Amino acid sequence: MPLPHDVEEIIETIHETKDVQDSSEIKVDFQTFDPTIQNTISFREVVFEDDVDLLHKWHRQQHVVPFWRLNISRDDYERHLTAFLQDEHQTLYMGALDGIPMSYWEAYWAKDDIIADYYDVEDGDQGIHLLIGPPSYLGKGLALPLLKAMVSFQFQHQNTKKVVAEPDIRNEKMIHVFERCGFERIKPIQLPDKEAMLMFCERDRFVLKGEKE
Repeated sequence: MPLPHDVEEIIETIHETKDVQDSSEIKVDFQTFDPTIQNTISFREVVFEDDVDLLHKWHRQQHVVPFWRLNISRDDYERHLTAFLQDEHQTLYMGALDGIPMSYWEAYWAKDDIIADYYDVEDGDQGIHLLIGPPSYLGKGLALPLLKAMVSFQFQHQNTKKVVAEPDIRNEKMIHVFERCGFERIKPIQLPDKEAMLMFCERDRFVLKGEKE
């Protein structure tokens, strides 16, 4: 799949992100080539100085605001990102397509998260939040291969037998993407900031689904 045709937006993204200026300097935590989209997907940890500008911009996008509600000032966003980077129960990642950052991910340990109040959590359970930043990457069938790549990354932890998700119950499109990845709807839950659909992806189901495709 070719990259988006919005060349100006791609150039702007490159200039806003130091890591893509010299691929030899990129520290990638996970990388895989997806033949369904003919792109390389990679994830690296968020670095405040390198990524705060881009992340602040992404969180102010019209398609992101209704579900993340972080359309806040730069100063407030800096405080938010600093706190999240210091939170040891989660790791923040930039997701890239062929080296160009275009998505943001929060991978967290469920036992140390509020989600543990809503089901019988096991020690190795991990959870996931995600967004695609630039609007030019929307509607191109990228959410599913990106999600599969991240879940594969999470299952590299041998004690992780289940990945959980709690998408906004209004976001039926994303719920459907989770289902196509191997997640199952468990039950609606009322979190402090949203009504969500609790979903589980068991390791065995994820592997079996991958083998059938």
